[in-house]
Amino acid sequence: MSSSPSTSHPADTHDFISVHGARENNLKGVDVQIPKRRLTVFTGVSGSGKSSLVFGTVAAESQRMINETYSAFVQGFMPSLARPEVDSLSGLTTAIIVDQERLGANARSTVGTVTDAHAMLRTLFSRIGDPYVGPPTAFSFNVPTRKASGVMSTEKAGGRVEKSVVKQEVYLGGMCPECEGRGTVSALDLTQIIDESRSLEEGAILVPGYTADGWMVAPYKVLVPGDKPIKDLTKAQRDDLLYGEMRKVKVEKINVSTEGLIPKIRKSMFSKDPDSLQPHIKAFVERAAVFGRCEACDGTRLNDAARSSKINGLSIADVADMQITDLAEWVRGIDAPGVGPLRDGLLHLFEAFDDIGLGYLSLDRASGTLSGGEAQRTKMIRHLGSALTDVTYVFDEPTVGLHPHDIDRMNRLLLELRDKGNTVLVVEHKPETIAIADHVVDLGPHAGSAGGEICFEGTVEGLRTADTLTGRHLSYRAELKDAVRTATGALEIRGASSHNLRDVDVDVPLGVLCVVTGVAGSGKSSLIHGELGGRDDVVVVDQGAIKGSRRSNPATYTGLLEPIRKAFAKTNGVKPALFSANSEGACETCKGAGLVFTELGFMETVSTVCDECGGKRFNASVLELRHGGLNIAEVLELPVAGALEFFRDGEGALPAAAKILERLDDVGLGYLTLGQPLNTLSGGERQRLKLAMHMGDKGGVYVLDEPTTGLHLADVENLLRLLDKLVDAGKSVIVIEHHQAVMAHGDWIIDLGPGAGHDGGTVVFEGTPKALVAEAATLTGKHLKEYVGG
Repeated sequence: MSSSPSTSHPADTHDFISVHGARENNLKGVDVQIPKRRLTVFTGVSGSGKSSLVFGTVAAESQRMINETYSAFVQGFMPSLARPEVDSLSGLTTAIIVDQERLGANARSTVGTVTDAHAMLRTLFSRIGDPYVGPPTAFSFNVPTRKASGVMSTEKAGGRVEKSVVKQEVYLGGMCPECEGRGTVSALDLTQIIDESRSLEEGAILVPGYTADGWMVAPYKVLVPGDKPIKDLTKAQRDDLLYGEMRKVKVEKINVSTEGLIPKIRKSMFSKDPDSLQPHIKAFVERAAVFGRCEACDGTRLNDAARSSKINGLSIADVADMQITDLAEWVRGIDAPGVGPLRDGLLHLFEAFDDIGLGYLSLDRASGTLSGGEAQRTKMIRHLGSALTDVTYVFDEPTVGLHPHDIDRMNRLLLELRDKGNTVLVVEHKPETIAIADHVVDLGPHAGSAGGEICFEGTVEGLRTADTLTGRHLSYRAELKDAVRTATGALEIRGASSHNLRDVDVDVPLGVLCVVTGVAGSGKSSLIHGELGGRDDVVVVDQGAIKGSRRSNPATYTGLLEPIRKAFAKTNGVKPALFSANSEGACETCKGAGLVFTELGFMETVSTVCDECGGKRFNASVLELRHGGLNIAEVLELPVAGALEFFRDGEGALPAAAKILERLDDVGLGYLTLGQPLNTLSGGERQRLKLAMHMGDKGGVYVLDEPTTGLHLADVENLLRLLDKLVDAGKSVIVIEHHQAVMAHGDWIIDLGPGAGHDGGTVVFEGTPKALVAEAATLTGKHLKEYVGG
């Protein structure tokens, strides 16, 4: 007998994700119920525990439990995930995380390859391209054309092996042989690689890691005389050293393979994306290499054959170079039998790019050059058309890098995902996105150890009247200045034409707070980073991620630990190395990690607090040594504000440390403990840590790229005070920004547009914020007028 429609089914009662006793990072036994199939926004100041609850607890446990459904053999190839610090979790669904992590900085990775658009285009050209040049691989810049001769073995039924002889068998690929599919080639400056006046034993090789007495140089001393200056070598010896082919040589009775220095470092350093290299190697590569467009393929990455095949007069290289909105029009014009589903699939993908505000990109754009916000939206594309429902989508500030005009589109996409029957969890600070939430969870009341509690749960209207930091600031609006500062000079930009800029001439005023704005893709970064980035006296604080492990923390990253170690060493008459958990002072049991990791074969690795040091990371003898009454572990447990007080005066006074701590306090990181691992910091905290570092640089002009990223509404006020402080101290501050509070607070605005990609690239307004609001002729002007209530 079927139940009547009014009778509820037990399966329909599971309407919440229930979290009990969450203690991940700074969470203080949090209990919360998150409604399913609704849009829930998590708010609170940076460091209040939002990411710890959403990513570190809910999403992490969902992923861990899904991984456990695989066989032990398969799990052995997957990253092992530790169970979050939580008493219980129920009602979880499959979690799909769409974060701000940059896309892989692989030299051959492009927007087309990461979204599968290029794979679909390759199939299209292999089917209807004229002339026909081969299968889809013939259009891939990751596959070289290869020829093979010899015996080919084919396995047959019953274990029988059939052998045949092939001669000059061709396996087609589309890779340009000159640049190996990278689109760029590098000419090397030998003066940066070899010092001709020295011998190998005197350190003639200037490449990082190639020390005169090291193992990397040893094989070359066998090939050429190690005591002879390079300039005195014969031509044959010099060619052997620099360009010799792979061979085996005997070094200290051990056979080792070696090849010429140039091909060796080309493979190990110059063939990799510079952003993926360690800082000192990246600096060497930038000094020694002159990167330029490959002339053989004109930067397209493809060989002649791949570029010869065309559809409607365009090759695959031509269409990959087009703006995606234009490419969609080109695809609509294809009317060939047999490729209808392929054409529709491409159109659906390109419409998703446009819907999400990335229609200005081209498919051949290197994925490593996308900003954090662009990378996150690129990842979203694959989920927009997904047939999956009843899953949990987790977003980390999806409005990062978006103009107010684009935020409206992003909000529609989030609601579209929810309306398909999905649970959407969003960590966000922007009031425009908070406003569309079905449910709000506000964490706080403050950051770090003063946070980690639920301050409010309920509707947006309820949050507006709640006495929390978020509630009080939700209606905050920065006001236009009555009087703006007068420029003391200008940085001239003339004929800027990189990327989509259209021969732009503009004067960037000095001595004031100048805000550069415009929709995403309008040319802001190309104008400021491209034209001002390399100039003397200009300090650029970009959006590059801080790479940090458990062993790095604010004290090590900012250089603060150096004067502290020296002070401890001087007070106690010992070596500074004793006060580093990565050196001689490390606890012998956990090697300075504070945790002991136990490998359990095919099961997940278990981490436990070290019994020997109790998680303090130093050995017992070091912890007995004190400075100003505290040992090194106690100093690293101090928050920035407490450490500033300790090192500013009294018996622990240390001016060098106090100077760095003042900068950290100025950017609003007073709550952060000196020893907190960098990999536990939120995006906003990392951005401000970087800003504090650069505030110590010598330079009269500061360029800040979206400094409001990850900042709570209350923190934006503090940021504006900091920017004023910099300008009042005689600095010129140029801010690339979308936040209307920063625009309203500026002295001068340069607005780019009117649109994105080839629809942008021009300066559409220059003047004061008041004039921009009065005219309201641009997208930025309209949104700023609405923001200030004009």
